[in-house]
Amino acid sequence: MLQGPPAMGEPWQPQPQQQRLPGPGNASEPSAWPPETAAAGPGTAATPGGPGGPGGAAGTVSPWDIALCATGTAVAGENALVLAVLFYTPSLRAPMFLLIGSLALADLLAGLGLVVNFAVRYLLRPPSEAAELGAAGLLLAAFSASVCSLLAITVDRYLSLYNALTYHSERTLGFTCAMVLLMWVLCLGVGLLPILGWNCLRDQSSCSILRPVTKDNAAVLAVTFLLLFALMLQLYLQICKIAFRHAQQIAVQHQFIATAQATSTRKGLSTLSFILGTFALCWIPFAIYSLVADSTYPVVYTYSLALPATCNSLINPIIYAFRNPDIQKSLWLACCGCIPSTFSSRPRTSSDV
Repeated sequence: MLQGPPAMGEPWQPQPQQQRLPGPGNASEPSAWPPETAAAGPGTAATPGGPGGPGGAAGTVSPWDIALCATGTAVAGENALVLAVLFYTPSLRAPMFLLIGSLALADLLAGLGLVVNFAVRYLLRPPSEAAELGAAGLLLAAFSASVCSLLAITVDRYLSLYNALTYHSERTLGFTCAMVLLMWVLCLGVGLLPILGWNCLRDQSSCSILRPVTKDNAAVLAVTFLLLFALMLQLYLQICKIAFRHAQQIAVQHQFIATAQATSTRKGLSTLSFILGTFALCWIPFAIYSLVADSTYPVVYTYSLALPATCNSLINPIIYAFRNPDIQKSLWLACCGCIPSTFSSRPRTSSDV
């Protein structure tokens, strides 16, 4: 209701105006910072939230999240192809292929986890804490199983060289199944930690760069990963020593194939270097950053390091599955119903590692 001028003879008094307090809470002046990044500084304005955290303002989709979702889709499709080949090829039932299948399943779930995380952040309205914790748990379990499967493949390669004479009798399919099942139970337990209360939804100051994982939990996961990588590095060094020793023994016994054996050994060692180097480049920077950073760091750093780590699940099928001659043969039969005449079926030796 409008108020008119004062009556005749009454002293005029100015009407008090409503005081407007500056700041993010002013309804007439919306803040430039999303609630979850207002205290983080200017570096987080362009990309609100972080992997596993809440989405930005309504209608704003981070290009980094789109890239992660697209990578997850490609990872899921590629590893689904590997699982289909292993499932529909009865001859691929050796312990080695079981470990490759475990790696493919873990990477498939990791890809689906990235897609689910994108849907929870941007498509689920209103946001659900249970859905956020479930998506975070799926990613934790999947990537934990992926790293553990890589370690299991490394151990299997080491044992196949170290106990070459008794490997096939000792490394039975049942024993490998039991070990893979135990590994998956442990990784699923890691994935359940956020749901069981190990999260920072009630205390935002304790969040790590991977919300809703706390800083302490992220540090434990990073240290555990670095220890597993150190173990893989040690095993690969032992594999190189054994491969060199086998190559020298074969060269002494068969002088006429010494050149071919040396070429095979060099090829195997270059393969090991590629495997270990790719894994280190993808995961080590992200693990170290998770160990030293917290939620106040600009999220662009988190995204730029998390994306290469997820791309490791895109590279794993190429390294461990599609390079295998038996899987290549199954793919040729499935795609065109024939095997090329140039296809090499030479059995692998210990120097091929």
